[in-house]
Amino acid sequence: MLQIVAEWLRTTDLPEPVPRESPTVDPRNLRSILAVVGPRRSGKTYYLYQLIRELLASGETSRTDILFVDFEDYRLQGFKPTDMDGLLSAFQQLAGRAPRFLFLDEIQHVPGWSRLLRTLHNRGQFVVIVSGSNSSLLGGEIATELRGRYREERMLPFSFREILKYRRLSLDKVTLHTSERGRLLGIFDQYLRFGGFPETLANPHELEKRKLLQTYFQTIFYRDILDRHRIKARYVLEPMMRQLLEDYAALFSVSTFAKHLASTGLPGSKRTIANYLQYLEEAFFVIANEKFAYSPRRRMMNPRKVYLIDPGFGLLGGAFTEKRGALLENAVAVELFRQQRRMFYFKERYECDFIVQEGTRATEAWQVCWEVNAKNERRELRGFLEAVETLKIPRGGILTYDQEETLKADGHRVRLIPVWKWLLGLHVERERLEIQS
Repeated sequence: MLQIVAEWLRTTDLPEPVPRESPTVDPRNLRSILAVVGPRRSGKTYYLYQLIRELLASGETSRTDILFVDFEDYRLQGFKPTDMDGLLSAFQQLAGRAPRFLFLDEIQHVPGWSRLLRTLHNRGQFVVIVSGSNSSLLGGEIATELRGRYREERMLPFSFREILKYRRLSLDKVTLHTSERGRLLGIFDQYLRFGGFPETLANPHELEKRKLLQTYFQTIFYRDILDRHRIKARYVLEPMMRQLLEDYAALFSVSTFAKHLASTGLPGSKRTIANYLQYLEEAFFVIANEKFAYSPRRRMMNPRKVYLIDPGFGLLGGAFTEKRGALLENAVAVELFRQQRRMFYFKERYECDFIVQEGTRATEAWQVCWEVNAKNERRELRGFLEAVETLKIPRGGILTYDQEETLKADGHRVRLIPVWKWLLGLHVERERLEIQS
């Protein structure tokens, strides 16, 4: 314990983070626990460093006011909640006083972490900021244990807007009408192909980017799923994850996958497969949307539409053809998830990719395709318009790679909006005019 605390106080350098677009947080004003959650390697630790640097820059706080603990440090393997007092005692011994700010990185590795946080918060001595790579920090466990004593921030890989800032491309109305537009589309293409994980952005070599993504995938597989849940049926999880890498932005049926396993001679119950899908959601590997229905039972009984948490993971699939439309749709799903919008897919006679619900009402409908042309226009429009008319939705459109125009169909005017422009929020000026009957 003493060595870990001493390293933090004297030898740990704080790297210069790339500022994220998360809401501004001043730890000095926090009255509740702040939980920063998201997938591994998405920048959570650097966001904690960013908060620490801002504290130190204020001039009101020094290193001896702050304790940063990385629970992925191998020396803390087996750390228990009862060990926390020893860690705080070691800090007091070396710093001469108790810390005011506790930054606890990857807290999910501590068994009983939610009770530990409740105890620390109840003492009233500390500002507590934690990070975690498991979505249980967003929901059931933490809500039950802390009962409103925390707030959360979702930290995903870089958004397209953040990538433009990272690449130092300024965005304004003039940019869209200069040669910089071509550079913007080039960066968008790179985002669709390699995603937004910070390390992949910083690495200029395609092969190294792929290796990094493979490493992230393996870490999720072994540490966040196999080890955390003590899974024995690896022969079920492996083909399931392979299928999701290849068939993202597509419906995943638990029953159909169980039949597929049986046809290959592998056992796998529907309950097991449903549990594994939940584990993959908890580990921030996939986003699984339900079918829109007012009945919870109907939503539960239908297949999920599954997306990868970062477009870059699509590189690891074994598909022989480029899934351009699926990549585009996946990028939309990730952005809606980032914004914490409640989203579903619509499927009755036809299908619409995204329904966004606010309160008890469906308020937006979005169809996604690479390009609307003579071959697919009728299919894309009828799914979109069926959703709009059935659910009385006031806003929406068809999102494409780079088409921007208005189509007329069945008494409606439907806007085609480039996905990159939608990701940047450049469509909102005319949002309520996107559908007119």
